[in-house]
Amino acid sequence: MAGTPLDPLETARDGGPFRAQSRWQDRWRASVGRIVPLAWPMLVGQLAVLAFSTIDTLLVARHSALDLAALAVGAASYITIFIGLMGVVMALAPIVGQNFGAGRHHEAGHQLHQAVWIALALSLLGCTLLAFPGPFLALSRASEALQPRIRAYLGALAFALPASLLFAAWRGFNTAVGRPKQVMLLQLGGLAVKLPLSLLLVYGLSWHGPLGHIELPALGVAGCGIATALAMWAQVAGAAWQLRRDAFYRPFAILGHGLHAPDRAALGAQLRLGIPSGLSILIDVTGFSFMAIFIARLGTTAVAGHQIVANLAALVFMLPLALAQASSALVAQRIGAGDVADARRLGWHGLLLAGVLACVSASVVVLGRAPIVALYTPDAAVAAAATGLLVWLIAFHLGDALQAVAAAVLRAWRIAQVPMLIHAGSLWGVGLYGGYLLAFDPWGWREAWPALSALQGATGFWVAASAGLCLAALALCAFLAWTMRRMAPSQSPPAAARTPAP
Repeated sequence: MAGTPLDPLETARDGGPFRAQSRWQDRWRASVGRIVPLAWPMLVGQLAVLAFSTIDTLLVARHSALDLAALAVGAASYITIFIGLMGVVMALAPIVGQNFGAGRHHEAGHQLHQAVWIALALSLLGCTLLAFPGPFLALSRASEALQPRIRAYLGALAFALPASLLFAAWRGFNTAVGRPKQVMLLQLGGLAVKLPLSLLLVYGLSWHGPLGHIELPALGVAGCGIATALAMWAQVAGAAWQLRRDAFYRPFAILGHGLHAPDRAALGAQLRLGIPSGLSILIDVTGFSFMAIFIARLGTTAVAGHQIVANLAALVFMLPLALAQASSALVAQRIGAGDVADARRLGWHGLLLAGVLACVSASVVVLGRAPIVALYTPDAAVAAAATGLLVWLIAFHLGDALQAVAAAVLRAWRIAQVPMLIHAGSLWGVGLYGGYLLAFDPWGWREAWPALSALQGATGFWVAASAGLCLAALALCAFLAWTMRRMAPSQSPPAAARTPAP
C-alpha cells in the first residue's frame, strides 16, 4: 500500500479523477465500517457515564438552586482532578493497542498491571485534593451557604476516585484490544445502580412498613456523590468478574500470579506518554470546568444556567469522543502491525466523520434549545440564562470534536508533547483567560468599545471558549497533517511499545 494515494490529499493518478474518487469512496466506506462498530459501544457506555452527571443535574435542580450551584462548582472541581489523572492512566491504551496489533499479548497484559500501580498511586494524590478542596473554594469565591455542600459532595467523591481510576485502566485496555462492549455493559450496570441510589439519597425517604418507620434524610448534592461512589465500586467488581469468567483474556496472562511487581521500563513507557497526555487533557478540561468556578462569582442564576449548558455540551461531545477513542485504537493497532498507510487513512477518516456528525448534533440542540432547557429546570431565570448561552454551541462543539480526534490520533502515534502546548496556548490562553477578560473586563475595555458589553458575564466565557477550541482544532489538524507526511510507510512500532514482559 506504499504507493496508494493517502487521505486527506487523494490524487488523480492511475486512472484519472473519477477512478481516484471511486477509490476514496471505497476507502471511506471501509474506514467507517471499521470505526463505527468500535465506536458505538463506547458512545453508549459514555452516555451512561454522562447520565451520572445528567441525573445529578436534573435531580438537584429540582431540589434547590443552591444545591445546583454547589453541584456546578463541585463537579468542576472533581472533573478537573479526575480527568487529568485519568489521562495519565489512559496512556495504557495506545501502548496496549500497538502490542496487540503486533501479537504481543503477554506484554499487553503486563502493561495493564503497571497501569493499576499508576492508578493506585494517583488515587492518593487525587483523594487528598478532594478531601481538602480549599483552593477550589477560594477560586470560585463560594458563599458560606455553598461551601459545606461542596465539601460534602467532594468528600463522597474521594471514595469514588480510586474505583474510577482503576476502571479507567480496564476501559483503556479493552478499548485497545477491540472489546468496548465489555466496558459498555459495566457502565450500563453502573447507571442502573446510580439512578435509584441518587433518587433515594437526594430526596430522602419516609416509609411506614411492617418493621416500623424508616426515615432517611434528604442529602441533596451530597447524596449524588455517595451514589456515584457506590456505583463506581460496583463497576470495578464487575470488571474483576469479567476478567475471571471471559476466556478472551487468557492469552494476555493477566491472572495467575497476582499483581505484577512494578516494572521500571513499563512504568516509564506509560508515564512518558501519560504525563503529557494527562496534562493536555487536564488543560482541555480545566479550560471548560474552570468556567463554572469563575461564573460562580456572577451569582447562583448564572452558574446554574451555565451548568445546564455545560451538561448539554458534554452530552453531544460523547459522540466525537467515542469516534476519537475508536480511531485512536485502530490506528495504534495498525501501527503495531506495521501498516502505516492504513493507520494514516483511519486517522483522517475518523477526523472527517467526527466533524460532520458534530455539526449535525450541535445544530439539533441549538434549534430545539427552548424545550430542551425546559426539561432541566422550571426556574424561568435559570432557563433564560441557559438558553442565551446555547447559541454558541455549534462553534464550541465543532472545535471540540475536531481537536479531540486529532489529539487522540496523535497519541496513537505516541505524540503528546506538542498537543499539550497547543492546548495550553489555545484553551487556557485564548479560551479561559480571554473569557475572564470578556466576562469581568478588568482593564475597562468596555468604555472604549461599548460593543463588548454584549459579551460580558457568562456569555464572554462561552465566546472565548469557542474561539479557543476552534484555534486548537486548526493547530492540531495542521500538526497532524505535518506529522503524517513525515511517517514512512514502512515505519515500525516505537521501541517503547516493545516493553519486555516479566
